[in-house]
Amino acid sequence: MKIGLLARIEAKPEYADKVEAMLRDAVELAKAEQHTLAWFAFRLDATTFGVFDTFADEQGRRAHLEGRIAAALTEAAATMLSAPPEIRETDLLAVKLP
Repeated sequence: MKIGLLARIEAKPEYADKVEAMLRDAVELAKAEQHTLAWFAFRLDATTFGVFDTFADEQGRRAHLEGRIAAALTEAAATMLSAPPEIRETDLLAVKLP
């Protein structure tokens, strides 16, 4: 694991539960992505969510950004999100996993 993505997702209050459900369900899509090494979805407060995922290389990161999870977020942005997801590329400095 060398690189990652960190996404901040802000739901409209009336859609927060639907965004949570969408992210919970997205784990199955992440499991099917060969190049996504680790994937985490989380909630920061009532309407703020996030996703953090890791990849071995840029090819894997690009494949993820062009995949089904990104497409679902883009589709949800029009109705369920108060703004488009803020997605930042990250470089991993250290990792500890079980």
